[in-house]
Amino acid sequence: MKNLVLVALLSISGFANAATLMPEGDANRGKAQLMMCSACHGPDGNSAAPNFPKLAGQGAKYLYKQLLDVRDGNRNIVQMTGMLNGKSDQDLADIAAFYASQAITGAKADPALVELGKKIYNGGNASTGVAACIACHGPNGKGLAPAGYPRLAGQHADYIAAQLTMYRTGYDDPAGRTNDGDTKIMRATARGLSDAQIKAVASYASGLIAE
Repeated sequence: MKNLVLVALLSISGFANAATLMPEGDANRGKAQLMMCSACHGPDGNSAAPNFPKLAGQGAKYLYKQLLDVRDGNRNIVQMTGMLNGKSDQDLADIAAFYASQAITGAKADPALVELGKKIYNGGNASTGVAACIACHGPNGKGLAPAGYPRLAGQHADYIAAQLTMYRTGYDDPAGRTNDGDTKIMRATARGLSDAQIKAVASYASGLIAE
């Protein structure tokens, strides 16, 4: 298990180096561009529906990378088709800065899933090659903003589970791209998770306290 954690930690630098350098964002300029975004993600980035991720409180670097990938066609999200057309790199950095400045609302884990979810989150599963989630997403689920690793605490459990399931099958869009950085950490991790384990760890991670 220690080796799995070490691999994940060493991979952080590879992910960070792969990400495009981000312009300095301005949250006020970003807020002025969110009319269409708010319909799905909420005015402050706390979406009401679990099929739309909460963006509030995510690291700006992570958000900027996702926005770039969507705009440039490297991540295909049907609901976002055309939403970022015409947006400059600076526009995307401003939007990312706004959402990063907002507080994410809390979520509560299913008590029946906590024991299994906590075991996987903190220790992984050496027998199936699953690295501990805590290595990249932190003990409180806050993520690692400088490296671009996302916050999970407070995120919709159903959304986390859906992403893990797509990573497990090797794609997250019809073209087969995984949007998983150059190191493909999440594909390797999710491959060793069963449906029940995905549900449990998603619920546990969602309910963590992100301070």
